[in-house]
Amino acid sequence: MKLEKLYTKALAGERIAPDEALTLYEQAPVAELCWIADTLRRRRTDPEVVTWQIDRNVNITNVCLSGCKFCNFHCRPDQPEKAFVTSLEEYDTKIAETLRLGGDQLLLQGGLHPKLDIRYYEELFRTLKSRYPQLRLHALGAPEVAHIARISHLSYRETLERLHAAGLDSLPGAGAEILCDEVRRRISPGKPTVAQWCEVMREAHRMDLPTSATMMYGHVETPAQRIEHLLRIRDLQDECPAGHYGFIAFIPWIFCSTGTQLEKEGIRSHFSPLEYLRLIATSRIVLDNIRNIQASWLTVGKATAQIALHAGANDFGSIMIEEHVVSSAGACNTFDAEGIQQAIREAGFTPRLRDQLYRYRTL
Repeated sequence: MKLEKLYTKALAGERIAPDEALTLYEQAPVAELCWIADTLRRRRTDPEVVTWQIDRNVNITNVCLSGCKFCNFHCRPDQPEKAFVTSLEEYDTKIAETLRLGGDQLLLQGGLHPKLDIRYYEELFRTLKSRYPQLRLHALGAPEVAHIARISHLSYRETLERLHAAGLDSLPGAGAEILCDEVRRRISPGKPTVAQWCEVMREAHRMDLPTSATMMYGHVETPAQRIEHLLRIRDLQDECPAGHYGFIAFIPWIFCSTGTQLEKEGIRSHFSPLEYLRLIATSRIVLDNIRNIQASWLTVGKATAQIALHAGANDFGSIMIEEHVVSSAGACNTFDAEGIQQAIREAGFTPRLRDQLYRYRTL
């Protein structure tokens, strides 16, 4: 009876309380949870359309101080034989291919490099924008912004304002992992705290700088901590000034453990399609103030991502012309533009190419 009352509450558009969110997540049958989430998706987004994107994930550097135990890609500053910083010539090659394939954006991410301060990123962004003014820069993440601010002796607001003036168009949700300090201390001891991650995003929202939110689940966290993460995202979105973008989308993905330090410590990824669908559906129900929920085909595969489109997700993400971080930990799924559109059609929807702001595009 309690579940039926929660179903009625969710379908009526009433806000789900924290204890109710955990009850739904842990106790509701998957089929019922997915039906409710799909009903809400059809109300909040175009019911016949699933969006997708063409962009490229370019790593600015692999040098990182954070020591994340789930990342095989990074290297320490004292490993010069492994370290790199992407050159302008390499950017030119990568951008030329991206534009040729119809892409309109670079997802620029790097590590917490001890020597790359605000001046480096300002020069990089200005140079790229001067050469390719049509290209959007979806760049850095809250941990990187916090790190740049610290080593540049700036506030988060000053850092974001200078990055935005130099060409930053939007901020990805990278580095959220699980927004619980107990979890973060175990898996990413050098990353900024939950409060710091949230404060960077809060300042971005005040500036009307579009952002996304993410979750990497399936490692050391509990179900209650997953719900805590969703609620922190929802609370932050509530704080966003009226008329500002805030979090445009939420993207959860499964932890991939192959070769990671966490795997060496006995923590391995155990992917369950049903658990992923449960999380997608709960996200749609709990995040009543975020319009777009993305199915992460890169980590869960085509079939599960297609089913997620009937469980609350309305976006299929990007073809990701280039991606190294998650792939280095075992993710091996790929799509080209034709393949991603065909997958969306197979799931029963009309594919629509979009930009980062979820505006429709044409090739």
